Amino acid sequence: MKYEAVIGLEVHAELSTKSKIYCSCSTGFGAPINSHTCPVCTGMPGALPVLNREVVHYAAKMGKATGCAVNSLCKSDRKNYFYPDLPKAYQISQFDVPICENGEVYFYVDGEKKCCRLERIHFEEDAGKLLHDEIDGTIVDFNRCGVPLIEMVTRPDLRSSAEAKEFLEMIKTTLSYLNICDCKMEEGSIRCDINVSIRPEGETELGTRVEMKNVNTFSGAVRAIDYEIARQIEVVENGGEIQQETRRWDDVKLKNTVMRTKEDAQDYRYFPDPDLIAVEIDEPWMRKIESEIPELPIARYERYLNEYGMTAMEARQISDSFAKAELLDQASKSGKIKPKAAANWILSDISKYLNDKGIELTDTKLTAQKLVDLICLIEAGTISGAAGKKVLPAMFETDETVEAIVERMGLKQVSDESAILTIVQGVIANNSKAVEDFKAGKNVTGFLVGQCMKASKGQGNPQIINKLLAQELGKL
Repeated sequence: MKYEAVIGLEVHAELSTKSKIYCSCSTGFGAPINSHTCPVCTGMPGALPVLNREVVHYAAKMGKATGCAVNSLCKSDRKNYFYPDLPKAYQISQFDVPICENGEVYFYVDGEKKCCRLERIHFEEDAGKLLHDEIDGTIVDFNRCGVPLIEMVTRPDLRSSAEAKEFLEMIKTTLSYLNICDCKMEEGSIRCDINVSIRPEGETELGTRVEMKNVNTFSGAVRAIDYEIARQIEVVENGGEIQQETRRWDDVKLKNTVMRTKEDAQDYRYFPDPDLIAVEIDEPWMRKIESEIPELPIARYERYLNEYGMTAMEARQISDSFAKAELLDQASKSGKIKPKAAANWILSDISKYLNDKGIELTDTKLTAQKLVDLICLIEAGTISGAAGKKVLPAMFETDETVEAIVERMGLKQVSDESAILTIVQGVIANNSKAVEDFKAGKNVTGFLVGQCMKASKGQGNPQIINKLLAQELGKL
């Protein structure tokens, strides 16, 4: 029998606010243990929370970007459970009235456009972190307590690990476009829980789901999903039944193990938090949120395919980066260059420089105007393409104009035909063997062009050199 997988995700993203969701403690990563704490985030008796307005703004922004309905009125709830890293013994989250509901996320898998519905987006506080040491035991670090999260809960619309990965990539890219999450996977900025069930192909009824926790990378999510699908098929094929349970994924051992059995919302005994008032988003605030949403990655990807004539890989590589996409679009809007010319520089030399240096485009002094000026100088024959590559590092590192850099480095191309003719004639006179080989029918043009470039110290216009060299050789 063939089986179909049914997958749903719960994606948690840490918001890049400077302070925590209910107190003024810093959200900075990597601080000494328990140094970013106060009575509020450590749950001391009598300490009262105050909601960070920016958290609401960021959550609504993600909702708008994913086509959700943003509720103008929502509330906070207490989710009750005990764990050592949760000092209050409850988490402040949202239950029945989340800030965002009923959205859609579009993405491509092998060239086919897919859609995964979002059931809801809600904001909540993060828990602390248990640090395990084989010698000293376990330490609880409360620095992460109260760091603001948004949780994005999908409908069970995904059917494979490949779809899940592309969905997660699109969520990550959208968060970075909105500038509301630093998306540093190595710091746990994006994490997900995975719900998997199987059913016979053609069936519509959902099977019993199994939730997997502790998935911290997108590649890990692929491995976890594939493992769980295979595990469930094996259980069913051997006559067993799938139990509703939560399992922990181990990405080192590449297997999951049972954490706890059947668990539902009522187990958390949700109730409205009595210390926090309802949140209202009025019309002016909603308009401000909407005005901050740029053209999103899926729209840019499709525009690059249809308007700029890029391949799917090229469009994906640029649209995945907001900074690179902005650079391309701003350069193209100048009307002085073709988008493809700018894209070629971004995908090759610009990306190589950034990768080699381990920096982001926003960390440099490269602008769209500089890129346009560089391409225009090359296309006008003022400098060669090779000279352009020499100019590029200074474009990243200094505020000089491209023209000033070219002048300072002495890279202007010689296009004066009389000056180049003198060089060509000198090269022919000094390379008698090459001339004899030419007369004998051998192809020596490349060698002689190289000699001309060397004689011009790399500044001769290659097109003019080729033309005049052919002219002079034709006289022999």
